[in-house]
Amino acid sequence: MSVAVDPSGGGKTTSAKVKLAAGAVGIVFGDIGTSPIYAFRETFVGPHPLTLDTLHIMGVVSLIFWAMTIVVSLQYVAILMRADNRGQGGTLALVALISQKVGGTSRGWIAVLLAVFATALFYGDSMITPAVSVLSAVEGLTTVEEGLAPFVIPIALSLLICLFLLQKRGTAAIGKLFSPIMLVYFTTLAGLGLVQIIDNPGVLAALNPWYAVQFFMTDKLLGFLALGSVVLAVTGAEALYADMGHFGRGPLRIGWFGFVMPCLLLNYFGQAAMIMNLEAAAAAEAIKNPFFVMASESFRLPLVLLATCATFIASQAVITGAFSVTQQAVQLGFVPRLSILHTSETEHGQIYIPFVNWVLMIAVILLVLTFRNSSNLASAYGIAVTGAMFIDTCLMAVLFMAVWRWRWWMMAPVVGLFFLVDGAFFGANLSKVPDGGWFPLLVGAIGFTLLTTWARGRKLMRDRMSEVALPIAIFAKSAKNSATRVPGTAIFMASNSGGVPSALLHNIKHNKVLHERVVILTVEIADVPYVDPGRRFEIHTVGDGLYRVVLHYGFMDETDVPAALKANAECGGLFDMMHTSFFLSRQTLIASKRPGMAIWREKLFAWMLRNSATAMQFFRLPPNRVVELGSQLEI
Repeated sequence: MSVAVDPSGGGKTTSAKVKLAAGAVGIVFGDIGTSPIYAFRETFVGPHPLTLDTLHIMGVVSLIFWAMTIVVSLQYVAILMRADNRGQGGTLALVALISQKVGGTSRGWIAVLLAVFATALFYGDSMITPAVSVLSAVEGLTTVEEGLAPFVIPIALSLLICLFLLQKRGTAAIGKLFSPIMLVYFTTLAGLGLVQIIDNPGVLAALNPWYAVQFFMTDKLLGFLALGSVVLAVTGAEALYADMGHFGRGPLRIGWFGFVMPCLLLNYFGQAAMIMNLEAAAAAEAIKNPFFVMASESFRLPLVLLATCATFIASQAVITGAFSVTQQAVQLGFVPRLSILHTSETEHGQIYIPFVNWVLMIAVILLVLTFRNSSNLASAYGIAVTGAMFIDTCLMAVLFMAVWRWRWWMMAPVVGLFFLVDGAFFGANLSKVPDGGWFPLLVGAIGFTLLTTWARGRKLMRDRMSEVALPIAIFAKSAKNSATRVPGTAIFMASNSGGVPSALLHNIKHNKVLHERVVILTVEIADVPYVDPGRRFEIHTVGDGLYRVVLHYGFMDETDVPAALKANAECGGLFDMMHTSFFLSRQTLIASKRPGMAIWREKLFAWMLRNSATAMQFFRLPPNRVVELGSQLEI
């Protein structure tokens, strides 16, 4: 399901909101929903193990409850979901919203850089999430039969490879099963936890934050380091905000507060209750996989299969999110044009990006083979998530000041609380850098370099082209008597709406002809997710059959140029694609010592440009109606 809706869910009946909330359970909540498989366990057996006693067990489960309350419920669900960009959420949508108010200022530039780095970290998260989720679920087989341990990695790799191979076919068919499976999964979480809580109801006292405070007072350093594993319980919080455009904040809030959060908390408290009820030796064995040990032996294998399905669905949601973020980044000019395929004729958001899919698949396979188990992968997991959360807090501060115009006395305590909590989570995860935390930081650094190099290189290239561009008025006068007019329509694609594209100049210079109707067409992407089709066209008539046209799209719109042209008849009549030729300018970049970027970045940009998808693919131009004319350009 990927249909944009009213962000508030307004205008919908309660039953409609509940149905949307049920649909969201199968798509949005998968990541955070699979955290109980490993989050509680990692606080005790992770890089900084804790003693299995009442103080630490109650302290950890209290920290999980308050982390979920402050980070997920308050920061993301209650506050950030109000910051929608015409219904869309997520870091890029948020920074686009901020840029509408402070674009071009120092605060706007800082916000853009932060969003770019958060996007780069997201790709690291997209690589780790499928690996740690599926591997942790398959490891449950060892609680059924220890002899199955050698088969864990082969089974996990087989499932993950199937997951990525499935992407090109789309998920419309199997997607209908996601919600029922996840509803059963969350209900099972609640049931398993409730049974244990009934046996030890005293564990509910951990709802009191004093147990978390007491943990910190007794073990200051270990308490701080434990936050690095506690944060695993809130991974996926940013997905609630990013997927707001698909379901609306009303249904997501109903799904979170009315179903998902209670189920998760029952399971976490149930795990704690079970460990506290066991003898020391049995508890030490059970904490290696408490999620599966909660189930009776006869139910354990079905639970492994159910958890594996849930992690498969959660991984699917993360991969789909990577496709969506990449599409936004391409439209906003941070990523080169990529081949984007639509896997459904009816669902607008069902897309497949082959390059992203294969990069993620290779990275996931290497992660599983390198780290070998979910505990090792969990060490690498937290950095990307907490880094993105901390950046969201920084952007939230700019949002409060620049967009919502909050007074400082209102803003300071709210921002201060989130900076304290998210900063502590991020700081605790920095201790994991030697144990695997280096991986998302490396991916983030590489991604940030690529994204900023592309954005800067595009600006330099456009500036250089503008320097030598011929004003259209001068061109119209000089071309009027110097070229033979031929039948048909010629559309010359231009990267900016000022000046004459080089393809048109080369066509006049070498072919000495001009079509009866000449359209200089520019596609501009706005800082909003969607543009009203009625405002798509901006047409300027130059004269003598020459038109300047600007097509406006949002960063979530599909840039199908032929479809847009067929719907317009204001440029001298309707467009017949069989009698229309598209002329594209293709620049070959030459790195130079002119000020702008370092030579190595100029060469990197030139390489990215050579390997990007052509305008023909990106704008869906008919291949047999496209002519490319090349030129060289120094940057």
